[in-house]
Amino acid sequence: MDSYLIQVNGHGDHAPVLDVHLKNTGNTISPGKVKGRKPRWAVRASEMSKKTFNPVRAIVDSMKVEPNPKKAMISLSLGDPTVFGNLPTNDEVTRAMKEALDSGQYNGYAPSVGYQSCREAVAAYYTCPEAPLKAQDVILTSGCSQAIELALAVLANPGQNILVPRPGFSLYKTLALSMGIEVKLYNLLPEKAWEIDLEHLESLVDEKTACLIVNNPSNPCGSVFSKSHLQEILAVASRQCVPILADEIYGDMVFADCKYEPIATLSTNVPILSCGGLAKRWLVPGWRMGWILIHDRRDIFGNEIRDGLIRLSQRILGPCTIVQGALEHILHRTPPEFYHNTLSILKSNADLCYAALSAIPGLHPVRPAGAMYLMVEIEMEHFPEFENDVEFTERLISEQSVFCLPATCFEYPNFFRVVITVPEEMILEACSRIQEFCEMHYQGAEGAQDLECDK
Repeated sequence: MDSYLIQVNGHGDHAPVLDVHLKNTGNTISPGKVKGRKPRWAVRASEMSKKTFNPVRAIVDSMKVEPNPKKAMISLSLGDPTVFGNLPTNDEVTRAMKEALDSGQYNGYAPSVGYQSCREAVAAYYTCPEAPLKAQDVILTSGCSQAIELALAVLANPGQNILVPRPGFSLYKTLALSMGIEVKLYNLLPEKAWEIDLEHLESLVDEKTACLIVNNPSNPCGSVFSKSHLQEILAVASRQCVPILADEIYGDMVFADCKYEPIATLSTNVPILSCGGLAKRWLVPGWRMGWILIHDRRDIFGNEIRDGLIRLSQRILGPCTIVQGALEHILHRTPPEFYHNTLSILKSNADLCYAALSAIPGLHPVRPAGAMYLMVEIEMEHFPEFENDVEFTERLISEQSVFCLPATCFEYPNFFRVVITVPEEMILEACSRIQEFCEMHYQGAEGAQDLECDK
């Protein structure tokens, strides 16, 4: 009789390997008494795919409304600074890419964590006496989104929880839920320029809390935390022994009357994974170049977190090698005037938008201090025909062809977000249409009460 001998080899960190040895003593091969099953198709989507949910896409895709055909569409919804062509990147940035491509040196695979020379360039750009960095403290990634994904994956296990700002960037929740990680939302306070409600934040911490996400400057709020507020946040993290995942993709994108403080420069004892990239400050989101900066001066992460990040980076190789080849040139030769000009345009747009929307009854914009966004509160009691911010923004599209994201996308109903990267004339036209829309639907206190009584 023929037989199979299946031997399991493997030890240490390596997965077991199945060796199959076949003893063939005739023309018939029999695996012995193996319980059979009736062949049938049973292909199902994975649990991860079922748990993956993007609230922005879910809400926007369900908004089946057509814009007003008599008015050209103005989209204030997408945080892509390249859409309208009014914010081009600098010539030095494109020159660096052309030189890297023409060199022919960057057409192959790079190490999963990025070329050593590129990691050195990023470390040299961000190092400072308060938060020194070396090449081994840098992991290059495919955009800041992958940086956030790797940071979450290395810090949290299924069944643990993370602390996420509300309102906040929807990707945090999308990634966490797909990994089986619980999301606890801590409140930001619009009346305090979107500072964190520190008491609420600390009340959420428990023995299963894996990390605290701090997004500064903020998407969707356009807020920039002061040094003193960042120190208060660090005090909570230190008391509770919770590491910080800092989303600082908008770092240094702050207006002239404000100062950006990298959170790692303010603490020596809280371990921090800071995520950033080229997308926003250099206005090239499609190039997909990001990084994780590991700040761990007390060696709390130790080798385990560093090794974990390296292992995770090896699942799928990281950022485009051509961009890596240009990276040192981009970081160190982009002229300061480029950053200044970009911020001047954004600040001017923010001021125009804030002033125009502040004059509209029923709306309360919160003045931004940086990034590319402005949040606007809707006094829903004065717009009784709309149930919520989603309906409000749907009708704004259908009547005025102006598209703003309802803040329900960011877990913060009865607000909407405005992107301020569009050309100035579009900002003014959009605000004019929003004013016309609000004047059409606004009900004063007396009118709102009458309508309520009629129900």
